[in-house]
Order: sequence, then structure tokens, then C-alpha cells
Amino acid sequence: MKGFALPPGLGLELPTAQIACVEAAAMLWRADTEQQRALIASDFDPAAFPAVALRWLIGSWDATPPAMKGRRIGATDVDEIQQVTSAFRILDNRLGGGHVRSPVIEYLHTHVGPLLRTARATQDVHQQLFAAAADLTKLAAWLYHDLDRQGVAQRYLIQALAMARHAEDDGLGAEILAAMSQQAHYVAQAGQAVDLARTAQVAAQRAALPVLMTECQVMEAHGHAAQDGGARAFAQALARAEASYDRAIDTELPPWLAYFDEAYFAAKIAHCFRDLGRLAEVEQYARRSLDMDPTYRRGRTFNISILAMSLAAQGQLDEACQQGRTAVDMASGLTSERVYRYIRDVLRALKPAATEPTVAEFRDYAEERLPALRVRGARP
Repeated sequence: MKGFALPPGLGLELPTAQIACVEAAAMLWRADTEQQRALIASDFDPAAFPAVALRWLIGSWDATPPAMKGRRIGATDVDEIQQVTSAFRILDNRLGGGHVRSPVIEYLHTHVGPLLRTARATQDVHQQLFAAAADLTKLAAWLYHDLDRQGVAQRYLIQALAMARHAEDDGLGAEILAAMSQQAHYVAQAGQAVDLARTAQVAAQRAALPVLMTECQVMEAHGHAAQDGGARAFAQALARAEASYDRAIDTELPPWLAYFDEAYFAAKIAHCFRDLGRLAEVEQYARRSLDMDPTYRRGRTFNISILAMSLAAQGQLDEACQQGRTAVDMASGLTSERVYRYIRDVLRALKPAATEPTVAEFRDYAEERLPALRVRGARP
């Protein structure tokens, strides 16, 4: 029945019983497809992630599956979900979260949910199903994060983490915890970002994937960089991340980690130095980050924008505006609040030179190409 009453705090707890995990995810997806206001308008809860991380570390997990009375499924059914997830991920990278959110949630609700609740399968296939569901749910979280709807994104990440745990997939669990760390940093919870990244390293150690450990360690470094007096801890975490990456040469990566390469690593380091206010290093690593797969359109827009910010802050106005134009051109057609935020940051960095003709021309160009900037009042 449409419009069912949502339980308080839906999605904010980590279900340690497999049956409860399935019920919570199914209810979350249903409420989302119905666009229930209590969910859609929810805010990020600062108390949720610390409790979730602690429960993930020390909770007692019940693997009793739901009553499996539906059709029997096999590896091909799981492979279908993985292929659909891959297709959605490509579209997200090229178009932004707004274009992809609705079909992802509908697929989770109408296809994945029923399989989790009733499908009969071997234990191995059952765990693969949970891992596939966790991966797609994590992607859904990132779509909401991209749209700056952080309360919904947080709930999806928590449920994805539970499904990864019930799948006994430590690697995917580490990836999701690292994503939680990034979201915590984004909403100005730097201490939580550090704690979540360290928790992610526990899972990454079990998974024995050096690249995954690199990701978790650079997320810790990012959290330190955002804290007053965190420069020394940042340097130590970054050194560990670089050492892990040196051990990761020629390591085959799971599909959900395929994006993490040297260019992505450089981009994360550039963001760290931005938080520390070390502009020369921001420029250095931002330029390195541009040697990336061009199919990651949104990511490239981020990286060009952070380069433009660093150039503007160093007074290199002509190149800053040139790079800024490139970022604006790439942002046109992307439905991504995060991208708009980066473009606004470029404009903000150029504000001290607002009367310079080159800067004024770029500002007008950006607002013409991206009307959302005018609506949100980005003009200096």
C-alpha cells in the first residue's frame, strides 16, 4: 500500500541479522520509489556513522536467511545485476546522479529486493547476491551524494555496508566504509572521516588488496588535512597510502574499485593539499590527475576545477579562467550538485580579481552555460 508509515530513523541503523537487513533495505527502496517526504527531506545524522562503525567492528552477526520460497537462482542471475550496475555506473560517470537515480532505485525495488527476500540459492550464490545488492546500493548512495541529498545517501551507505557484511565481502565493506569517510568529510565531520577511514583499513587488511588499502589510507589523510593541526598526521597517513600503492602494481581489481588508478590517487592528494592551503602542491597533483580515463567525465570536471582554483589563488588568472571554461563546458549537461559546487569554488577563488576583464568574462560565461549558478547566487 502506497504511503506506508516510515519507522523512525529508517536506514540509520546497521542490521546485524540478515532477515532484518533485507527488510530494512526493501523498506528503504520502497519509500524511495514513492518519494516519501520523511525520507527524501532527511538530513545527514552526525550520530549515525560512529554507531554503525562500532557495530560493524564488534556486533554479533546473525546469518539466518529469509524464508526462501521463490524461484531458484544461479550465478547468471547475479551476473545480470552486476552488468546492470556496471551500465548504471558508466551513465553516472558521464551524466551525473540526476539522470540515473530513478532507474537505479526502481531496479533495486522491483528486481533486487524480491530476490533478496525469497529467491532460493546455494550459500555461495546467496552471498554473491548480497554482494551485488550492496554494490548497487552503494552506487545509489553515491547518486544521492552527487545530488547533495546527504541524508538519503547516508542511509543507503549504511544498508550497503550491512549487505556487504552479510555477503562476507571484506573488500566491498572497506570500499563502502571509505565512501562513508568521504561523505563525512564532505559534510564537515573531519573527525568522523578519520575514524571511518581507519575502520575501513581493518576491512581492507582482511581483503588483502593493496590498492584498496591505499584508498582507505588516503581517505584518512584527507580527514586529517581538514582538521586544525592535522598536517603531521596527514603526512604520516599519506606516506602509508603511497607505500600501499607501491605494492599494488599489476594487482587485478574488482569492478567496484577499477576507478582507482594513479590519476585518481593524485586527485585525492590534490584535495588534501587544498584543505591544507598548500597551493603549489594542489597544482602539482591536480595536473597529474588529468592523465585519467576520459570516460570519467564528472571526475575530470572535478580535477580541472581544483586545478583552476589553485591557479586562481596563485594569481595565474589567464590559465585559471581557461581551465575554468573547460570545466564549465564539461559540466554542461551533468546533473551534479557536487560539480556545481566545484564551479562555484572556482568563481569564489577568482573573486579578488573580479574586476579583471578576463575574470569578468569567465564569470559571465559560466553563468550563461550553467544557469544553476545564477539560481544559487554564485556571482561574487
